[in-house]
Amino acid sequence: MNKAQLVEAIADKLGGRQQAADAVDAVLDAMVRAVVAGDRVSVTGFGSFEKVDRPARYARNPQTGERVRVKKTSVPRFRAGQGFKDLVSGTKKLPKGDEVAVKKAPKGSLTGGASATVKKAAAKKATTAKKAAVKKATTAAAAKKTTAAKKATVKKTTAAAKKTTTAAAAKKTTATAKKTAAKTTAAAKKTTAKKTAPAKKATAKKAPAKKTTARKTTAKKTTARKK
Repeated sequence: MNKAQLVEAIADKLGGRQQAADAVDAVLDAMVRAVVAGDRVSVTGFGSFEKVDRPARYARNPQTGERVRVKKTSVPRFRAGQGFKDLVSGTKKLPKGDEVAVKKAPKGSLTGGASATVKKAAAKKATTAKKAAVKKATTAAAAKKTTAAKKATVKKTTAAAKKTTTAAAAKKTTATAKKTAAKTTAAAKKTTAKKTAPAKKATAKKAPAKKTTARKTTAKKTTARKK
């Protein structure tokens, strides 16, 4: 029986061929993923699937007889349950009709037992520890990123503050320079105005002397004419 025939065999029980195909695919996918991850898949009354590690070894080529080095590998292994073995060997009769052949496994069947429970608990602990380590690593990375971002923002703000303070200081110095220049120019204008005012007054006082000399010359001319 292949996969298509298996789907056809259970199609009537699941309400159609498509539903049966989806169910078979889902079951097989779940089993394969679990075995690849290292878990043991145990189906009561049917058997168990598990991953087995094979160490490196030497083997012989059956065609040439040459000794060949075989690398370390992992292979899947299936162990039939006791109920499955009993049905195949004929110890138990296969149920007729629609009754399910695989039921609760009898005592002594391969249901896993305490060792399987311990293995599952250890696997769960390992997975939880891995998840916790991954969470810690991610939180540490996020904290480093946030601190780096905070430092970058602080540097940017300090640089901007320095720029603004230098610009304000430059504006103040230019304003003070302008005020001092205006004050000096005003003082210079006042001093020049004070100096020019006495000079103008002196020139105004000297003007009548010229008029007196002119009067003297006219007097001399009149006396000369009388003689």
